[in-house]
Amino acid sequence: MRRPSLQFSRRKFFQLVAAIGGPASLSGLASAQVYPSRPVHMIVDIPAGLAPDVLARLIAGPLAARLGQDFVVENKPGAGGNVGAEYVIRAAPDGYTLLVMISGNAANAALYPNLDFNFVHDIAPVAFLGYTPFVAVVHPSVAVRTIAELVAYAKTNPGKLNNASQGAGTAPHLAFELFRMMTGVNIVHVPYRSSYLPDLLAGQVQLAFATVPPVLDYIHTGRLRALGVTSMKRMEALPDVPTIAETLPGYEGSGWAGVGAQRDTPGEIVDILNRNINTIIADPAMQARFVALGAEPEPMTPSQFGALIANAAGKWAKVIAFANIKAN
Repeated sequence: MRRPSLQFSRRKFFQLVAAIGGPASLSGLASAQVYPSRPVHMIVDIPAGLAPDVLARLIAGPLAARLGQDFVVENKPGAGGNVGAEYVIRAAPDGYTLLVMISGNAANAALYPNLDFNFVHDIAPVAFLGYTPFVAVVHPSVAVRTIAELVAYAKTNPGKLNNASQGAGTAPHLAFELFRMMTGVNIVHVPYRSSYLPDLLAGQVQLAFATVPPVLDYIHTGRLRALGVTSMKRMEALPDVPTIAETLPGYEGSGWAGVGAQRDTPGEIVDILNRNINTIIADPAMQARFVALGAEPEPMTPSQFGALIANAAGKWAKVIAFANIKAN
C-alpha cells in the first residue's frame, strides 16, 4: 500500500494552522488544553480570615477538584492591598498566579497617586465572586429608625453624630462618604485602627456602615438598629432591612470580591477559569455559604466584571476627591 507523502501532510498541517489563526492561535489553544498542569496560586492582598480570604478558600477546593491541580491561597497584605496586586501584575501571564481582588483595589489609584501600575489597565478580569454589602447601623439611643429619619436628624443636628470605620479609605468608609456626598449631611468620621464595635455598642460612636456578619447578632437582639443595606437589592441575610437606594435612588456602596490575572493572560485560560468559577458559585450549597459570610454571589462574564471594575474606579475617585481622603 502506498503511504501518503510527508510533503502533503505538512501542507495540510500548515493550511489547518492558518485556518485557525496561525501559530499564535495554535499555541494559545494548546496552552488552554493543558491548563492547569501545575498548582495555581491565588494571592489575597488582605490578611487571612476576612471575608474575601474566606471566599477564596471556599472556591479553591472545588476548583482543584474540577481542574485536577491544587489552588493554593496565599496572603500578601500591605499598602492597602497594593503589595498583593502588584505581585500578580508583575507575574508571568500564564494563569498560574491569580489575584483575589476587592473593591478597594479599584479605589487605590485615587488613594495612592504614586503607584507604579494602573490597576484597571494592568489586571485581566477573570470572574466575579459576589458583592459584600454593608449595613448602616445605629446605636439604639439615636432616635431614628429609617434612612430618611437619619438624614433628617443629621441635618437638624449637624456634627453631632459620629460614624465609625476601620480606617480612612476602607470600603465601608467610602460607602459612608458616598452617602454623605449624596445627602449633604454633616456626620463626623471617626477612623479606628482596631475594632470599633465596643464603642459602637456603648454608644460612644453612634453610626457605622458595617460588614454584616460581626453585627448580625447585635441587630437581632436589638443592641444595634439596622437602617439600610448598601446593595441595590435587599440581602438574604437581612431580608427585612431596606436598601439605602429605596430612600436614596442611585446609591450603591457595596464592597465586592473577584478573581483577576496578569493582563496578558491568554483568553482561553481566562475562559476556563471563568466557566468553572461561575459553575461553583452557582451551586446552591456554595451560595448558602457565601450568604453566611455576608456575600451575595453573582456570576459574570470577564467583560461584565471588567466594566464593573472600571466603573468602580471612576465612582470611588469622585468620592475620595469629595471627602479629601488620604491613605493611612
